Amino acid sequence: MGDPDLLEMLQEEGLRAKEIDLGLQGSESLSSQENNLLLSVESQPLSAKRFNLFLKRRLMFQRSEQSKDSVYFRDGVRQIDFVLSYVDDVKRDAELKAERRREFELNLRKTGLELEIEDKMNSEDGRTYFVKIHAPWEVLVTYAEVLGIKMPIGESDITRPQNLPLSYMLGPVKLPATVKYPHPEYFTAQFTRHRQELFLIEDEATFFPSSARNRIVYYILSRCPFGVEEGKKKIGIERLLNSNTYLAAFPLHDGQYWKPSTVPTHVNERYILHKNWARFSYFYKEQPLDLIRNYYGEKIGIYFVFLGYYTEMLLIAALVGLACFVYGLFSMETNQTSAEICDPHIGGQMIMCPLCDEVCDYWRLNTTCLHSKFNHLFDNESTVFFAIFMGIWVTLFLEFWKQRQARLEYEWDLVDFEEEQQQLQLRPEFEAMCKHKKMNPITKEMEPYMPLFHRIPWYFASGVTVIFGMALLLSSMVSVIVYRLSVFATFASFMESEATLQSVKTVFTPQMATSLSGSCLNFIVILILNFFYDKVSAWITKMEIPRTYQEYESSLTLKMFLFQFVNYYSSCFYVAFFKGKFVGYPGKYTYMFSVWRSEECDPAGCLIELTAQLTIIMIGKQLFGNIHEACQPLIFNWWRRRKAQTNSEKLYSRWEQDHDLQVFGPLGLFYEYLETVIQFGFVTLFVASFPLAPLFALINNIVEIRVDAWKLTTQYRRPVAAKAHSIGVWQDILYGMAILSVATNAFIVAFTSDIIPRLVYYYAYSNSSSLSGYVNNSLSVFLIEDFPNHSAPLEKTDFTTCRYRDYRNPPDHESKYVHNMQFWHVLAAKMTFIIVMEHIVFLFKFLLAWMIPDVPKDVLEKIKREKLMTIKIIHDFELNKLKQHFGINTDDIITEVIEQGETATAQTQRSKANNEPESPSAQSK
Repeated sequence: MGDPDLLEMLQEEGLRAKEIDLGLQGSESLSSQENNLLLSVESQPLSAKRFNLFLKRRLMFQRSEQSKDSVYFRDGVRQIDFVLSYVDDVKRDAELKAERRREFELNLRKTGLELEIEDKMNSEDGRTYFVKIHAPWEVLVTYAEVLGIKMPIGESDITRPQNLPLSYMLGPVKLPATVKYPHPEYFTAQFTRHRQELFLIEDEATFFPSSARNRIVYYILSRCPFGVEEGKKKIGIERLLNSNTYLAAFPLHDGQYWKPSTVPTHVNERYILHKNWARFSYFYKEQPLDLIRNYYGEKIGIYFVFLGYYTEMLLIAALVGLACFVYGLFSMETNQTSAEICDPHIGGQMIMCPLCDEVCDYWRLNTTCLHSKFNHLFDNESTVFFAIFMGIWVTLFLEFWKQRQARLEYEWDLVDFEEEQQQLQLRPEFEAMCKHKKMNPITKEMEPYMPLFHRIPWYFASGVTVIFGMALLLSSMVSVIVYRLSVFATFASFMESEATLQSVKTVFTPQMATSLSGSCLNFIVILILNFFYDKVSAWITKMEIPRTYQEYESSLTLKMFLFQFVNYYSSCFYVAFFKGKFVGYPGKYTYMFSVWRSEECDPAGCLIELTAQLTIIMIGKQLFGNIHEACQPLIFNWWRRRKAQTNSEKLYSRWEQDHDLQVFGPLGLFYEYLETVIQFGFVTLFVASFPLAPLFALINNIVEIRVDAWKLTTQYRRPVAAKAHSIGVWQDILYGMAILSVATNAFIVAFTSDIIPRLVYYYAYSNSSSLSGYVNNSLSVFLIEDFPNHSAPLEKTDFTTCRYRDYRNPPDHESKYVHNMQFWHVLAAKMTFIIVMEHIVFLFKFLLAWMIPDVPKDVLEKIKREKLMTIKIIHDFELNKLKQHFGINTDDIITEVIEQGETATAQTQRSKANNEPESPSAQSK
């Protein structure tokens, strides 16, 4: 090595001799000019060496520039499969953490993993240690067999799906074949180290994809012990992360996302994904699903398959919904109901009863002219058609998703995954908490077991918390309703008294002001409550100590979905099914808490208010979600890089770059699914009131796919690959929401829309077989003298009656203000419509479910073909192996059999020619 004085001087400058040693040993990779400069530095006297110290360090940094994106150990051969990071803790438990790390790393080496530690002096911030982990071939083949990983044994003779007719029209949305199908199709079998010759192993370094490698390493990390504390064996990297013994544990990305790999043998799949998937300019392109699965694993891959499939199906619903909206737009001016409301001789002459007590005045019906026209956009004849269509659409969506999922299970070798899952998903936290063991009746092995009586207290606490949380959500909705009731009078009196607002009253009514402000307030409350319930749900689920990851996610999913369902949909359910339904009538209004009078619907119906509520919450949630998803990791990563930056000349290595990214986390995918399912509820549960909902969802999902892809590729550490054969419990939730959506849309059309009352009037009460006179028929008469003192307006009037929306007898009737016969006719028609619509839609649902098989016929044939060929390949391999073992020459056996057959045939023919019986040897042949 060089001059000892140089080493001493470098140590004085804050650099370790080991670093310089490693740097100089690699000087053969420098250019000849740089080598000469380094050698000249060593040959100079001490003063010159000191003078040129900075130059030498700069040259070393330039030499290391080639390995800035390296995913290999210092030898450039062993691939980094996982990285752990930690810092020296100066607190009182520093020794305990150091001992845990020492024991943990020692046990990792005992399993066969190879570790290389980067000292903190090599890191840019000067305080973080990095432990690089490599899984050698022996470890990979052992745990590939344990995990049942399927690997190729022969190239498949099953052709890929052929292009459909007219598929050339979809050319612009197609990806290059090398990107869409990065690898050939193979027949696969579960890997076993005793049959390595059976598998297509061309290069041991690249045989296992990086996703399989990091999955294997994480499996070891999650089950590796690090000591015995308080009489209990402590295991798993997750416990070490929770106690801050390690700061992070993550697999490396393949390289920089903006440039390909410079190493010919290493393919930078991250760059390919960013170029063909994570760019917003590719919003119209299909997704490279196989490449996503290879890089991130099946669990993340199947999420993007589902999101892409859901977006494709939304295109159909969006087109039909847009057509229904256009129909309402073109028929708005010819609508008889709004024409009568706007007519100064009809609506202008109808004096309506006050909408609140004392401070509200009488008003004329034509002041809601514009409101009634907007209402017709969404409340017209096409509403019924669209509600029925969406009931059938959601059935087709779920049935075709079953087929898509079955096809995916075949293509991604997940057909037999369900049997593996019970063995692979045991949570280390559950193993650590269990003191009892129980025989597994399937594996006949002793496994950790927790008695039910140990869990009952936490189940009880969980149930109480969920009920309390839902009650709090409902109380928040009631608070918003109280706000609407209390401020309506304020808006009404203010707009009535302000002369400057008289010109805008026809556009911006007190009802509209109250509805919009209440919807915005409700949306803000939803966002606040979501933040708290996310934390509470995760904590409760953790305390239940679920046995497997599947149980953990299922329990968390149930809690979070219940919270989100009540949080997002409760206000929509209120407007759709309760607002304006229990108002009473003038002189006998119903009051909430005996203080606030119940809200009334507009004379044209409550549907437009439901549309406004749905629009604000749905679009607001989508905008907030996309902005939050895009900006949060970007800002956090910028801040972490800025905070860690020291302007040093030390190498900002690949593992440091990934360390400074955000963590996707085990629940990252959970929240993506939850967001999609909540959107699915907006699209299906209340779509009869807002036919543009599928269009807004389609636009959002097109952006969402690219935002999620951009996040994963550029802003997040690479998640640990995990397997999944379906979307799990979310599929059951989707089925439940699909069934509920049929009922909700039927009730919206019947009770929230004004279609049924108009049809009853048209067929039973109209004298001219038209809707002429419908508005007058739908409004009852009230005698102003019958107003109680506490609800009558303060100002005197020169008219004796006012109108209100209901079907009641007039004041001169012997049973005044009692529901008349038309009310019961309309109610019967509404109930009949609900029953008929539900039966029609459910009939179609059952027929479609029966006609569409869960697994397509061609997939079944491919599965059978692959199983047959797999058995044949394995059989031929074992047969050849057996023959080689016993030294049997196959060609000699075949030749002997042929010769014996020919001899026997000749003897038979001679016997027949001579009418002689066959010889015993010929008969036996």
